Amino acid sequence: MTLNRLLLVAALLGLVGWWFSPSSPRGPSLPSGLGAGTAGCPLPPGVRAGAAPLQSEVPAGMAPFALADATATPLAGFSVDARVLSRKDYRSGREADFSPVDLALGWQGMSHDAVLDQLGISQGGRFYSYRWSGQPPLPPAEIVRSSANMHMIPASLDVARALGGVSRNDRVRIDGWLVEIAARDGWRWRSSTRRDDSGAGACEVIYVCSVSRL
Repeated sequence: MTLNRLLLVAALLGLVGWWFSPSSPRGPSLPSGLGAGTAGCPLPPGVRAGAAPLQSEVPAGMAPFALADATATPLAGFSVDARVLSRKDYRSGREADFSPVDLALGWQGMSHDAVLDQLGISQGGRFYSYRWSGQPPLPPAEIVRSSANMHMIPASLDVARALGGVSRNDRVRIDGWLVEIAARDGWRWRSSTRRDDSGAGACEVIYVCSVSRL
């Protein structure tokens, strides 16, 4: 093989590697836990702009969503209009097979600059935490009711790309379903269906049908 051919082959291999790398413009891929056919994702009733998240009943006869080696059973419809307080991407852990990103979201009082400027907000270990100095800017119970860490399961590549473009301080609308994931080996991951809980098990696990930046 001539030198020119060797250089051409090397260039082509490099191009292929770049295309499938994180820096490629092709956008984020679906997490490995998602299976074929997840694009069929009916929308639940939608939240009013500026209102608290809307949770709705699951229609009778609605089937679970099929994932790779698992199913996601809808527990409730979920629609939220909120400010992104923080985001955290995950690549390891069983949960990351299905949910590659967590969004800490705040609505109503927890979407205002005057409140957020007095809070230190962070994420890690699939949790969201906040802290303040002196007096809290809102009663702690209101902070709990008006914010949450939410695990995002994209229902399609388009949804995954949209989630990839979400940044801190964005206002977003997310529509989908609170779910319980059941893997074939017995592993389970269940969403909270309350807004007033905190700690382990209090996060929402959302099968996301639609996400938009407002």
